[in-house]
Amino acid sequence: MTAFPKDFVWGASTAAYQIEGAWQADGRGESIWDRFSHTPGRVLNDDNGDIACDHYQRYQEDVALLPALKLRAYRFSIAWPRILPCGTGAVNLRGLDFYDRLVDALLAAGVTPYVTLYHWDLPQALQDGGGWGNRDIVGHFEDYTAVVTRRLGDRVRHWMTINEPWVAAFLGHRTGEHAPGLRDEKLALQVAHHMLLAHGAAVDVVRANGSQSKVGIVLNPSSVETAHGTPEEAEAAEATWQADWAWFLDPLFKGHYPPAIWEKYGALAPEVRPGDLAQISRTTDFLGINYYFRNVIGFEGRMPGLEYTDMGWEVHAPGLERVLLRLKADYRLPPIFITENGAAYVDEFGADGQIHDSRRIHFLQRHLTAVARAIEQGVDVRGYFVWSLLDNFEWAYGYSKRFGIVHVDFATQRRTIKDSGAWYAQSALQNSVAPVA
Repeated sequence: MTAFPKDFVWGASTAAYQIEGAWQADGRGESIWDRFSHTPGRVLNDDNGDIACDHYQRYQEDVALLPALKLRAYRFSIAWPRILPCGTGAVNLRGLDFYDRLVDALLAAGVTPYVTLYHWDLPQALQDGGGWGNRDIVGHFEDYTAVVTRRLGDRVRHWMTINEPWVAAFLGHRTGEHAPGLRDEKLALQVAHHMLLAHGAAVDVVRANGSQSKVGIVLNPSSVETAHGTPEEAEAAEATWQADWAWFLDPLFKGHYPPAIWEKYGALAPEVRPGDLAQISRTTDFLGINYYFRNVIGFEGRMPGLEYTDMGWEVHAPGLERVLLRLKADYRLPPIFITENGAAYVDEFGADGQIHDSRRIHFLQRHLTAVARAIEQGVDVRGYFVWSLLDNFEWAYGYSKRFGIVHVDFATQRRTIKDSGAWYAQSALQNSVAPVA
């Protein structure tokens, strides 16, 4: 049985657009994901997040799941258009009131809130003005952060500025798979820069509005490995790491972009003004890491004999250990939280009315063991948040993929704790990787 350090944080994560629903309730404005999902052909089966898990109405029921799962931490995100329907201007107090109630409910249940300020649901009104491609967005994000932290900063101690800027910038603006669905590489690189700049600006605001607040950003680095170990593959793997992950890590923790990749981009490189990199590299209190799969150079498609999730992602827990060790080797980092890790599988109810999702249990067991191994080798990992608390709207995949340790019947909104939830609760209670039957 693999044990974790004392005070290790056990939690679960969600995101606003994926669970809240109530997309037009109580003054909420339109987000880019509302617009994207309402555009035919953008999301599988033309699903949308209009209702999702109806968490906006059922948050008390969902908060009660956390102590039942022996979890004392919950990571959720704030919906920017619920707070500022037009992205700027008048504050929607009813939206703030919802998060006020949610935070109070969590604290009353003995659960510590970990809040993400931006998990991809930009107000559509800001997108109409250029969105993250317009440098003005930095000031707008700063203002939004100020509104939220002034209201909640007396009780919320842990803040994440932006979730996975790689995904928001590149899948949203380079490949068009995510909202706002654009395909422009130069724009994508500028968006990435503006997101990092907004993160740096928000760090100062969070601290100003909460004397005990801790703040960080969430990245999603994949382990980049070779299929055959050739020098050519090794060179390509390193170039991929630099372009995908050092592109974000270097500005944050070294104060500059990777020189070789910057030179390679040439005219595509973003506009960087004096003082930008100093703002981006503000000292933070922790780094959130989301990990799902590795990137293998030299092989396309599925490799024979390996296990894959319902997303088509290879199950490869050693990649998480290797990512953490590389981060430790390459950067002087603050403490790390694993802010997302989980797997989508096809879940079916058994004759006993329960979901026996043994594959998800094995996935979590292997990845938690990888975290423990990294800790043993000196990586300062302070906690682990499973993705996800609930089955939810899985972005461009709609409702076709289930990541939750709690099953959601989207027709009735009934919640059922899966076997993986019970196993995870046992691990949290014991502060160790529980045995797998």
